[in-house]
Amino acid sequence: MPDFTLRSYQSLLEALLQNDYRFLTFRDFIASRPNLQGKVAVLRHDVDRLPGHSLRFALFQHQKGIAGSYYFRAVPESWDEAVIRQIASLGHEVGYHYEDLTLAGGNTTKAFGLFTQHLEALRQLAPVSTICMHGSPRSRHDSRDLWKHNDYRSLGIVAEPYFDVDFDRCFYLTDTGRRWDGFRVSVRDKVPQQEAWIAQGLTFRTTSQIVKAVRSGVLPHRVMFTFHPQRWTSQPIEWAREWLFQNMKNSIKRFFVSST
Repeated sequence: MPDFTLRSYQSLLEALLQNDYRFLTFRDFIASRPNLQGKVAVLRHDVDRLPGHSLRFALFQHQKGIAGSYYFRAVPESWDEAVIRQIASLGHEVGYHYEDLTLAGGNTTKAFGLFTQHLEALRQLAPVSTICMHGSPRSRHDSRDLWKHNDYRSLGIVAEPYFDVDFDRCFYLTDTGRRWDGFRVSVRDKVPQQEAWIAQGLTFRTTSQIVKAVRSGVLPHRVMFTFHPQRWTSQPIEWAREWLFQNMKNSIKRFFVSST
């Protein structure tokens, strides 16, 4: 079965369901941390573009009784108000996928103003209490630097994954680079614990390898996934286009990573 298709996504969720993983939104994961027990999976979706793909994910999850978290950028290729409202109506969490420091050209004061404007606009469409940064690999600005001089909690935000998740206690998998070991070419979507996970053999290239780990009991009992739904499609031409585009993008990112 080809990877990064709707079927491969569904097979992963079905394997998690069949092996007793409980699904929490990121907001609920943060609220439940003191009392978490058993197997828990957080499904985070970064809606970088093609929001209709995210809606497909949200509809499938809803059919299975699963709630996920969807983070929208404040740019036209992500911000689709009808999709945002519909995903929220299905019981999923909506959050802000911020990149305001990049949009403001590195001006922290301007960036914070943009952040508050975008957050308020998103809150007109759905409740928002968590955020996560957009990596913006072609930008020299890391949007997380906005919080060196500001506090997102002052705006009613309860958590941001890169600041508020203890990855010593929560395994992290991201499809960055259209591969599950994309941290090797990622500019920002990575965590320090990844070297220790590699030493433990907890590294995967394909979705089917993760499914096998779930079924064999190898996958840790507490895990956060990050999906970029625009990369997942069952349409052959669209699939091939995304495969080609992402391979080219990975080569560029590999150059930037090796230069730092």
